[in-house]
Amino acid sequence: MSLEQGSIVEGVVTGITNFGAFVELPGGQTGLVHISEVAEVYVKDINEFLKVNDKVKVKIIAVDPKGKIGLSLKQANPSSAPAPRAPRKPKFQPSFEDKLARFMKDSDERLSDLKRQTDSKRGGRGGSKF
Repeated sequence: MSLEQGSIVEGVVTGITNFGAFVELPGGQTGLVHISEVAEVYVKDINEFLKVNDKVKVKIIAVDPKGKIGLSLKQANPSSAPAPRAPRKPKFQPSFEDKLARFMKDSDERLSDLKRQTDSKRGGRGGSKF
């Protein structure tokens, strides 16, 4: 069977590596689904998505002259893609002046606490008597 770029075929996962999964296609040829082509979300561990002997629908995205076949799960199943996220509302970002004022206030409080602790250790004994 001749495999053409852009066609969607069904295959069986024959092996899993840390960079992708090998899929046996009709006709006995094997292609690779790179880890970046497994799902729309970030895939840290491919084993969370695929197992050996799973039947999968893949899209042929590349066929090079040496016979290597690039496959994609996420392009073969666009309807299963998660809905795009709603734009985030920007968080309040304090200005430089606000940050500086907060730093100065915290710094003054720490200095006054340190001074009180130091004075309490010295106080009450008077000068040294040698």
